[in-house]
Amino acid sequence: MKLSAEELNILAILEEKHHISNESIAMQLNITEEKVQQLIQKLENEKIIVSYPTLIDWNKIEGKETVVAMIDVKVTPQRGVGFDEIAERIYRYPEVSSLYLMSGTYDLSVTVEGRTMKEIALFVSKKLAIIEGVISTTTHFMLKKYKHDHVIIEGNEDKDRRMVVTP
Repeated sequence: MKLSAEELNILAILEEKHHISNESIAMQLNITEEKVQQLIQKLENEKIIVSYPTLIDWNKIEGKETVVAMIDVKVTPQRGVGFDEIAERIYRYPEVSSLYLMSGTYDLSVTVEGRTMKEIALFVSKKLAIIEGVISTTTHFMLKKYKHDHVIIEGNEDKDRRMVVTP
């Protein structure tokens, strides 16, 4: 779908600051607030805007700490459905926060969240690895989060101000 310049600008603004008001967007783009609302509604209806995330650092809240693991999964694609059927079985588990089809050595990249490393290890051994078509898994535990979805996590901002980043 080809988008207008206004729609592309709205998407860029919302991606950076999803909590911004329609009024602020309208002022930045020099269009009416009603036009902004109309364009956002269109983008939502077309499923271009999929959701509005809130990024919470649960590790700062006592009793809510989480362990995150990224798991590389090698699978045998199934006749007629390729990777889709296995991917669907995996993404239906509540422990899975994201799942991507990848190129390279592994076929799927799965992000899993749990309360402990043992909980994630049990998920891998008792649920993921036994799925028919799964050949192998490699688990990587996240040690520290510096940046997520274009947002620098607190404690890393001062260093970022001294860096020059080119896309």
